[in-house]
Order: sequence, then C-alpha cells, then structure tokens
Amino acid sequence: MKVKVLNAAGKETGREVNLPDSVFAIEPNDHAIYLDVKQYLANQRQGTHKAKERAEIAGSTRKIRKQKGSGGARFGSIKSPVLRGGGRIFGPRPRNYGFKLNKKVKALARFSALSYKAKENAIVVVEDLKLDAPKTQTFVGFLKGLGAESKALYVNQGADKNVLLASRNYKASKVTEVSKLNTYEILNCNKLLISESSVEYFSK
Repeated sequence: MKVKVLNAAGKETGREVNLPDSVFAIEPNDHAIYLDVKQYLANQRQGTHKAKERAEIAGSTRKIRKQKGSGGARFGSIKSPVLRGGGRIFGPRPRNYGFKLNKKVKALARFSALSYKAKENAIVVVEDLKLDAPKTQTFVGFLKGLGAESKALYVNQGADKNVLLASRNYKASKVTEVSKLNTYEILNCNKLLISESSVEYFSK
C-alpha cells in the first residue's frame, strides 16, 4: 500500500512509503477489537470504590425493641441494612478490573483498527516533526496544515520532548510513540498521523 509523504505544511514531498498489507490491509476482526478495547478501558478503572457493610458501621449493639409483641418485623441492630444509616448490602469493594488477553489477539486488534483507518483514508504519513521550542501554537499550526486539528493522533518513532510538551496543552489531539500505539487510541482519532521514521516499525 503506497502512501505519499507530506511535509509539515501539508504539501507533497514527492516521496512515497510502503505500508505493509499484512498490517494495513487485513480483514478486520471486530471481536478482537472489542476484547482489546474492553481490556484497555478496564485497565483505566481505579477500582478503589468501597462501601461500608453491616460489620463496618459504627453504632450501638443494643436491641432496638423486644423480639415479639410489637406487631412489626423483628429488629436486632441499629446497623441493619434496612434502616437509615445502616450498612450496605453487598456493597462495592476494592478490586482490579483488568483481565488477561493473548498477545496475538491484541496484535490482531491493532492490525484490524489500522486496516479500518486505511479504508477510511484517515492515515497520513508526514515528515518527522522537529520543534526548536515546546510551543503549543507551533504544534497546532502543524495540525491545521494537515487538516487534522480535531482529534488527531500523531505517532512518532521516539519520545521528542519538545513535541510532547507542545502537544500536552492541546486536548484535541494526542502524541504517542509507535511502540505504545494501542487499539483504543487508533479508533478514537479522526486522523492518524504517522511520522516517516516510524513506518519502518510496522514493517517489522
């Protein structure tokens, strides 16, 4: 799959790169995508929720009223879940929501997401962005030149400190390293901007 390389201003450079069909032109597997996205979102959950149950409520242990003769239900404790201020029945406890997913399934999900973006013509290969200073205005101008100022994902080969700092304050886009690319971020962006130097990573 041949793709033209654009410069930072969005103009053609006259060069082309080859995106491997084994990554960008496969038959997408929707179930693999579902599992990978589900795992990603599950891993974002803190799981620190906690509600006090009956045994953890502070309160008197005296018997509220006598066992029989009142005409109502029996009450043995003010901490009963049916009373106001009582404990929670089967309340949430701290837990880890993550689950295991095979590496091959995760790879298939990423390839499927990239193939969807290729079908939508939402992949742009650009020259490596080099910034002399971490200025957000310069980074936004770079995105506007490519027509990708809304929900863009810029993928580069290494962690360029100036690019990361310049993009950090612009919430409409995200910068990531090609080795950290995940299915959720690929699907969640409108435009996938791949730096020229990171194309080789996909061939491997």
